[in-house]
Formats: sequence, structure tokens, C-alpha cells
Amino acid sequence: MTIYSHIHRLIQYGLQKQLMTKWDIDVVRNKLLEVLELDEYSHPEDEENEYENIADILENILDWAAEHGRLEENTVTYRDLLDTKLMSCFVPLPSEVNRRFYSTYEEQSPKVATKDFYQFSKDVHYIRTDRIAKNEAWLADTPYGQLEITINLSKPEKDPKAIAAAKAMKQSTYPQCLLCKENAGYAGRVNHPARQNHRIIPVELNDEQWYLQFSPYVYYHEHAIVFSGAHTPMQISQQTFQRLLEFTDKFPHYFLGSNADLPIVGGSILSHDHFQGGFHEFPMAKAEIEKVYEVEQFKGVTIGRVNWPMSVVRLQGTNQEELVQCAQHIFEKWQQYSDETVDIFAFTNDTPHNTVTPIARRRGELFELDLVLRNNRTSEAHPDGIFHPHAEVHHIKKENIGLIEVMGLAVLPGRLKEELQALAACLTKENVEEEIRKQEEIWKHLDWANALKENYSFSTIEEAQQILQEELGKVFATILEHAGVFKRDEKGKQAFDAFMNTVKKQG
Repeated sequence: MTIYSHIHRLIQYGLQKQLMTKWDIDVVRNKLLEVLELDEYSHPEDEENEYENIADILENILDWAAEHGRLEENTVTYRDLLDTKLMSCFVPLPSEVNRRFYSTYEEQSPKVATKDFYQFSKDVHYIRTDRIAKNEAWLADTPYGQLEITINLSKPEKDPKAIAAAKAMKQSTYPQCLLCKENAGYAGRVNHPARQNHRIIPVELNDEQWYLQFSPYVYYHEHAIVFSGAHTPMQISQQTFQRLLEFTDKFPHYFLGSNADLPIVGGSILSHDHFQGGFHEFPMAKAEIEKVYEVEQFKGVTIGRVNWPMSVVRLQGTNQEELVQCAQHIFEKWQQYSDETVDIFAFTNDTPHNTVTPIARRRGELFELDLVLRNNRTSEAHPDGIFHPHAEVHHIKKENIGLIEVMGLAVLPGRLKEELQALAACLTKENVEEEIRKQEEIWKHLDWANALKENYSFSTIEEAQQILQEELGKVFATILEHAGVFKRDEKGKQAFDAFMNTVKKQG
């Protein structure tokens, strides 16, 4: 099959995904020829009009490019740079994308507008569905309901040649970070992903310019990122609560939340103010209020403690402004709050430790705002964080607990896929410890395996794998308990009540 056949198939894909019309064929073909450094075209004899999987079409073109010197190196990084450039030939200018989005928003609904934009982002290969399909996901029963578990296998491994090339490159500050609006349409380089097929939707929040996009590596349905048009650091404030609630007013089918704004308890990018949202109901959203607190100055707001491993104050009401004022009141109280009986100190000298992870959603006519209380203090016993995964669970996860995991979706490292497979095989053997010690990469799981062996018998590898999945869910629940500032025992609940008593006080 010739390169011309692959180009033809790519154009047929564009037509059937409605990324172009028949009037665009010659121009799009010429753009593709330019990208591939071809100055002629021969109509293939084996023309077909059915599109194939876009990843397969692009793989064939990239293989040809590698064979014919169009790639600097035949590695993932350089292939991604080229296939993104190819797909840019099908992507309209932002003005057209925005027009379509808001026409659909007004004429049909916000739900249809985001659904269509999500499909567009997949069709132009900005969201690489072929890689996301590699992720493993399941539900695990816990005392807090079913938690969502995923092993992240979608991000390609670091490319050693690209890493070496990046070190030799002159450092660039454009775009300033991966969230800046200037990424849309950017050609990329070996140390920055190509984004020619990336488009963003302008959204006004609190009289400020923000933008909506989708995560290229989606962890849930319509995994959206809403980011500030200005490159300003993450900061939780009264404006944060206003923006979150206003967004759910404009997009009532979406939740929207913010990572905390302090290290250890914050997200991976603290340098650019942004939120994450989407069309998905997380386990935490399903958790119920287990105790209601009456606060005199906010009579229109239901304030409750949520039955969840982390410490969550849930606010519900119909008046956005009253909810914002209530959230700000609780936030300010929490910023100053200390309780040495449960290791909570608001400050070390002038360094603050208390903040929140806020999440907004709609419940019909009600607005709902969850404030997850966070503290990033460390100690000699817990150098990574007192309210952070403790050492005994680091064999599963030691990274920060950010917004997505706070809500009950574990995003676990890809290494676990092979490690759990190896561990399952060991658990079926007579001498489990001896078998594990033969494989250095799973030594870290030895204590866990010994504990499991006391409670289960493992007759087959398949049975062992199923039990490991179930038990991994329980470990994730424990991880969330570690991150909770008020523990779920009676002492912790009394300490939670003590904090809420300070909330009841005005001023």
C-alpha cells in the first residue's frame, strides 16, 4: 500500500468525521503533502471510502515517514510531533470552533455542546483514545461505597533520545506552562508536546477570561480542564468559590473542582490557576451527609459532615452568593484552626498549613459545594506528610492525593500492572515469601502479601488477581483515611465537631 493510499484514507476519515467537506479535499490533501514533504500525488488504485481506526492510519503514515527520512528519530516523541502536525490539517481556526460550540450551547443545550466538543477532541486525535484504552479500571467495594480504581497505562514512557535532545536545547519560556492558552495550535518540540490539534473554548467566570478544554489523557467521561487566561499561581479564595459555582450554573451537568493551593496536598501544576471538571459522578458525590450543623448567619445553607474517609464539609443551597459567603467563612476559620490533640497546626512560624480542596456541582435547583479540609504539615514520623499516604501504603502509592483521588478515583502508577501480575503468581505458590524475594521489583509488596496469605487461600492466578483488585480498593480507602485531617474514629469525629463549633461563631 502506497503513502498515497494512506493519505486517501486519512482524508476519508476526515470526511466521515465531518472535520471537512468535499470542497476541502484538495486543500487538505495539499496540506498533508506539505507536512510529509511530498510535491506530487497519485490517486491510489485501491481507493476505499470507509475510514479505519485513526491510530492505525497514522501509524502507517508514520512508519512510511520513518523509512523515508521524515522523522529525526523513530521514537514516540518524534512520531507524536508529526502525527499532531498531520491532524492539524483538519482542525478549524478557534473562531469557527467557538462559533459551533456556542451555537450548539444556545440552540440545543450545554450538555450537547460539551458532548460535541469532546467528540471533536477525540476525532482530531487530541484525546488519544487508543492509548487511553490501555488503562485498566474497576470498582472496589469499601466501607465508603464503591471506589473507582484505575492503573494509568496511557502516558507513553519517557523517550531517552528526546530527553537527551531536550537537555541540549536552548530553554524556552513559551508557552510558560502546559496550561497556558498559547498552547492551542503550538507546534511543540522535544520537551513540549505538540498542540496543533488543540482548541480551547472561552468561558467567562466572575467577569474574568477563563477557558475550557479537555485533558488529553482523560481519567473519566468528559474530563475537562478550566484554566485562567492569565498565567497566575493557584490560590484558593472567595473568588474560587464564586467561579466554581458560576461554572456549574452555566454547565449544570458538570462538576468543577480545584486542587488545593499548597504543596503535598495540592495538584501537580501549582503555577497556573485551573480547575478540573466533567460529566461524571464520583464516589464522594454519592456519599451522604451524616451530620448537619446549624450556623445562625447562614440559615439558607444546609451544612453537613459527609460520610467519607477524608474530612468533607458539604454546603447546599439555592443562593450562590450565600453559599460563597458561607464557604469563605468556613475557609477562613479553617486557615487559622489548630488542634494539637489530632496533630493539626495551622502554622509553623509564618508558613501556613491549612487549606481546602473545593468541589462544586448541581443537584437540580440546588447548588452543592464540598470543602475538603487539608493540612500539609510533615513530621519526623511522616516526612512526606502527616495527612498524606503513610509509608505502609507506599508500595501502592506515595504520590500526592489530588482532586481526582479526593473524590474517590485512584489514579495508580503503571508499574502496578506487571507487579500485581507477578504478585498473583507468587501468592499461588507454597512458599510465598521465598517466591517474592526472587523478584526484586515486588519486594515492596511482601508485607501486604503476607497479610493477605493469612486471610485468603489462592488456588489459581485468576483468583489471586481478583482478590488483589478487591484488596487494592481497600488500600486506597486507607490512603484516603491517611489524608483525612479528622479521622473516622470517635476521637476524630469529636475533633471535627469541635472545629464546626468555631464555624458557628460569627466573625
